[in-house]
Amino acid sequence: MADARTSSASSAASPTFDEVFCGLLPRLYRRAVMLAGSRQSAEDVVHEAYLRLAARPQRFLAHPEPYAYAFTAVLNVARDAYRKDRRQVLVDGMDGVEEGGAGAGAGAVPGGWDGGVERRQAEIEAVRLLGKLSHRQAGIVILVDLDGYTLDQAAKIMKVHRGTAARHRARALDRLRAYLVASEHGQAGR
Repeated sequence: MADARTSSASSAASPTFDEVFCGLLPRLYRRAVMLAGSRQSAEDVVHEAYLRLAARPQRFLAHPEPYAYAFTAVLNVARDAYRKDRRQVLVDGMDGVEEGGAGAGAGAVPGGWDGGVERRQAEIEAVRLLGKLSHRQAGIVILVDLDGYTLDQAAKIMKVHRGTAARHRARALDRLRAYLVASEHGQAGR
């Protein structure tokens, strides 16, 4: 009886691999979509990362920042999948949404709630733009600009030198700015 109480008390004190990983799932799925380009690909990437991490759960649980460890696994799986396929399936363009008049259609309230369409459009645009970057560039941008890590922390997570991380981020941001400028000029010409 005493053994059962001590084992249940120790399991309550230290979370299991599945509990920790499941707590990170929503965040990992959001980031995997940005890396993989589609929801289905992201699910595959996160599942494969889970299998890789589950092979050595003690490393994951012992890591001081489990999200960073899991994100690195997700990034590696996404990069491996990209290399294997040599092409990436991107999310469909926004043409159908724009033609349907989301935000500009009948009954749209300026400045009002649009049912989350504007937020979803922004997410799709972010995925499209991140898809134009290399996996390292996208990983650094996600960690620093979306997840709020410092450049030093992101470099450590990505296992690169700080200068390399800074160079990847600077190139990624320059590339994203160039895409945005080009798209503004394209829309202004319409």
